[in-house]
Amino acid sequence: MNHRPFEDWLLDDKLLKPEEDRELQLHLQACRHCAALWEANLALRSAKSFAPAPGFTVRFQARLAAQRVRQRRSQVIGGLLLVLAGLGLVVWLTGPYLLEFFSSPAAWITTWVGALLGILEAMRALGEAGSVLFRVIPGLIPPFAWMVLISGSAGLGLLWSVSLWRFTRVTRGA
Repeated sequence: MNHRPFEDWLLDDKLLKPEEDRELQLHLQACRHCAALWEANLALRSAKSFAPAPGFTVRFQARLAAQRVRQRRSQVIGGLLLVLAGLGLVVWLTGPYLLEFFSSPAAWITTWVGALLGILEAMRALGEAGSVLFRVIPGLIPPFAWMVLISGSAGLGLLWSVSLWRFTRVTRGA
C-alpha cells in the first residue's frame, strides 16, 4: 500500500482540498499504520508546551561552547598523534637507508644504484610477462567470451558516464 501522499498530508500543517480530505479519511479507515500516525500527530499537537527554565539558553550555549573546545582539543591531539605516528613510521622505514646515506658516500651511491637497477629489472620482467600473456591469452579465450567481455566493459563505461552526467548536471530553477 502506498502511504506517501497520506503521510505527507498528515504531517504537513497545510489545509487540504476537500477531495484530498475525503481520500485521507478513506485511507485512515483502511490503514492502521496511517491511523496510528494520525493519532500520534493529534496527541503531539494537543500536548502543552512549556517555556524553558530561566537562563536555559545561556547555560546551553555555555555547555555547547565548552563541548566545542573539548572537541577541538581532542582533534588537535589526535592530529598530532597521527603526525607523530606517521613520522615514526617514516623514520623506522627509512632508518637503514639514512644510516647508509650518512655513513659514506660510496655506500649510499651503491644503495641507490642497486635500488634503481632493481626497479628497472622488475619493470623489464613485468613487461616481458605482460608480453607473454598478451600473446597467449587471446588463444585461450574463445571469440564469444571476448565479445561478452568487450560488451560488458562498454556497458559499464556507458553506465559510468551516464551516472557522472546525472550527478554532475546542474538543475535549473531549483
